[in-house]
Amino acid sequence: MKTELVTDRIGRIWMTLQDWGEAKWATVRGSVIGFFVGLLPGGGAVIGSLISYAVEKRISKHPEKFGEGAIEGVAGPEAANNSAATGSFIPLLTLGIPGNATIAMIFAALMIHGVTPGPLLITEKPEIFWGVVASMYIGNGVLLLLNLPLVGIWVQVLRVPYYILAPFVILLCIVGVYSTRTNVFDIWVMILFGVIGYIFRKLAFEPGPLLLAFVLGTISERSFRQSLLMSKGSPFIFFNRPVSAVLMIVLSVLILTQIILFLKRKSQNINQFRGGG
Repeated sequence: MKTELVTDRIGRIWMTLQDWGEAKWATVRGSVIGFFVGLLPGGGAVIGSLISYAVEKRISKHPEKFGEGAIEGVAGPEAANNSAATGSFIPLLTLGIPGNATIAMIFAALMIHGVTPGPLLITEKPEIFWGVVASMYIGNGVLLLLNLPLVGIWVQVLRVPYYILAPFVILLCIVGVYSTRTNVFDIWVMILFGVIGYIFRKLAFEPGPLLLAFVLGTISERSFRQSLLMSKGSPFIFFNRPVSAVLMIVLSVLILTQIILFLKRKSQNINQFRGGG
């Protein structure tokens, strides 16, 4: 059987009023999530999109529609993607801290041209600061001008059969992994995790949390060790400042909520099993 990602012809590219109604709150939530993810070190557009998709799927009344064309699953992640990309410029331009690899390249480019991002950038180089802000508006306008007329061409990429697309994807992955450290062992590690990912996909596991853990795990562990060294092993350092205390409380509430929901679902399943028996 031939597998296709897109099977229907594109009839329209403009959203209807019903589409706007279904997507508006997902867009708002995605924008907020993406903005705060973009502010975090190691955060980025991909992570913001994954978090937004997971949130929309969890709060949706019809999560089974996700993966089948639910507009909330498109609007939220795309809003988060754009918001995270622009939000990551804030720590760069105001503090001189690049939050991810893409911003680090921009940071290096500015340094090469003798511009030092940081708190004094607005006063010393206002033309550059406001030029970057203006470029974001211009870039979004150009993006609309390019994508709307050419959306039919972009979608044709999705019509490429898997037996043609998959070898190119695998080849690019192998080249990318090998070029990082020129180590063949890394290629075998990539293949191993590809098999694990395939098994997870067949078992209907969510890949998002694994990717988040892979990207943010090292950063979180290093920051955790540094904090404990500063406090001489006391965990109360995470509650000394209002911002960190609020974040820790919110994190604890989220973990507790997930545990309660898990136990509740488990109890309901046991009751249904007993009732059916």
